[in-house]
Amino acid sequence: MTASEPKQAATVLLLRDGAPGLEVYLLRRTKGMPFAGGMTAYPGGGVDPRDGDTEIAWVGPSPAEWAQAFGCDERTARELVCAAVREMFEEAGVLLAGDATTGAVVPDVSGNDWEAQRQALLARELSLAELLAGRGLALRSDLLRPFAHWITPPVETRRYDTKFFAAALPVGQEARHVSGEADEASWLTPSAALAELSAGARPMLPPTTHTLGQLAPFPDVAAALAGSPPEPLRPISPTFEKTADGFWAVLEDGTRIRVVTPLPS
Repeated sequence: MTASEPKQAATVLLLRDGAPGLEVYLLRRTKGMPFAGGMTAYPGGGVDPRDGDTEIAWVGPSPAEWAQAFGCDERTARELVCAAVREMFEEAGVLLAGDATTGAVVPDVSGNDWEAQRQALLARELSLAELLAGRGLALRSDLLRPFAHWITPPVETRRYDTKFFAAALPVGQEARHVSGEADEASWLTPSAALAELSAGARPMLPPTTHTLGQLAPFPDVAAALAGSPPEPLRPISPTFEKTADGFWAVLEDGTRIRVVTPLPS
C-alpha cells in the first residue's frame, strides 16, 4: 500500500503565567471527530490554500526566515504561520495581530463584531488576509516561536506534517472555549496535564505528550519563548510497538511514549 501524502498543518502551544507557574491552553477534542476524537490537543489544524495570500500585512520574521526554520519552501512557510494565527483565532478566540502602522498588538477580540468574523473564517467565507486588511491589522509573526515538527507515520491513513509553534497569550486578550471541535478547554501546567495522562484521565497523542514534556522544565512564558525550540528542530515520525505492558510510540533516539486512547463511552 502506498502511504498517503501528509497534509500541512500548524498547531500552537498558547502559554501564560498562572498562579501554579507556566500554563498551556489545551482542548479535548469531541469523541465524534474523525481524527483524534476524545484526545487532548493544542489549538490547530490544516492549512487553508488562502493562508498563502501574499498581500497580507506582516510584522516579524519573514516567510523566508520561517522557511529556513522549518526546512520548507517560502510559500509553505507563509501558509503555516498564517494557519497558526488563523486556527488560534478560530479555536481559542485569540488573535496574534497588531496595528499595521505601529505594530501594537490588538488588545481585545471578544466583541460581537469580532465573533461574526471568527464565524466567517470558520465557514471559509472570509480569509485571514481579508480580516486583517479590513481592520488595518498586520500578522505578528514575531509573537510565534518554532517549537517542534512531527509527521504522522506512513502506516496511518490520515496523515499530517505538523509544525508546532509557541506563543504567549497577548495582554488584554482571553482564550475562550469557542471551538466546536472540543468539549473542554483548560489552562494546565504541563506537569498537571501529564499527571492526568498517567492516571488515564487525559488521553493524548504522542506529539502532545512529548511536547508537554519539553515544555515542563520552563519556569515561565519568557523562558519558554527564549528556549524555543527546546532541541534542534527536525521532523519526528515515530514507529509503533505493542508489548505486554502497553502500546508505545518509539522515536528515532529510542524514546518510548505510551499511547493512551480514550475509554469507550
